[in-house]
Amino acid sequence: MAVIGMDLGGTKLSAAIFTDEGSILSETTVRLDDRKGNDVGRLITEVAGKLVGSYTDAHGRIRGIGICVPGIYHASSGRVWAPNISGWDDYPLLEVLSAAFKNENISVNIDSDRACSILGETWKGIALNSRNAIFMAVGTGIGAGILCDGRIIRGHADIAGSVGWMALTPHFHEKYKNCGCFEYHASGEGLVKTANDLLAGLEVYNSSSPKSPFTSAMQVFEAYENDDPVARDVLNQAVTFWGMAAANLISIFNPEIIVFGGGVFGPAKRFLDQIKKEASKWAQPISMGRVRFEVSGLGGNTGLVGAGKLALMTAESQLD
Repeated sequence: MAVIGMDLGGTKLSAAIFTDEGSILSETTVRLDDRKGNDVGRLITEVAGKLVGSYTDAHGRIRGIGICVPGIYHASSGRVWAPNISGWDDYPLLEVLSAAFKNENISVNIDSDRACSILGETWKGIALNSRNAIFMAVGTGIGAGILCDGRIIRGHADIAGSVGWMALTPHFHEKYKNCGCFEYHASGEGLVKTANDLLAGLEVYNSSSPKSPFTSAMQVFEAYENDDPVARDVLNQAVTFWGMAAANLISIFNPEIIVFGGGVFGPAKRFLDQIKKEASKWAQPISMGRVRFEVSGLGGNTGLVGAGKLALMTAESQLD
């Protein structure tokens, strides 16, 4: 059996044909450029169609398509909310794709990047075969894929795992309204915001400090390497937030493993031991003693691999 996994991001679409054992037979990436709304839907359909047409195997055909989307997938309606894609406030992606592949008898399933990430890590990544695992995605924003007793937790409105909104300070600030406390301080964008907040309050700069605002998380990490006091304070604070958030998740879900991924991990993997040390101050001690802290084994392919697993699960269920 073969299936197609597709990972839709804010700027590009990655897609691959997977065997049922998880091997990638072919892979492609296409930039979204200025596409929005229905144009993005058409691109997904075209790329999937080309992969379906390119697959030739004496033992079968493409059985399913799985798609990882950057936002919220509402399973009850088949619609997607993806804030980074213009015109996708309530996009009927399942309807569009199901119509396109109905005559070829190809199943279609969609899920959030959070859910697909934990599927990918437990299928082919560092959390292989785990039944209780959490994927903490730290990139532009922060979210978590949560697997509990072998099932992905989705919540009443498919919004479970929005951990960027964790309240990790005792005082609310208006700046948390649009992204949440945790995300404001410890996401990729949050590192930049926090660094610039500190810079704005400084009258004297260290010689290695930028004379203008930080523009990227990578710049914050580079400044940290140069022993810049602003970057040092920002990342030390982020370690505290990452550790506290992990502790809360450990105490609630009692996972076997917490996997840190996304663009920030990456350069933040050097802090993993410090994050675990911070978490140990706060977490339920028995749960804390039995959990592993790891960095993603799949890197930027986590969502794509998870989408392949999603497609395979759906196709297999239809064969039963």
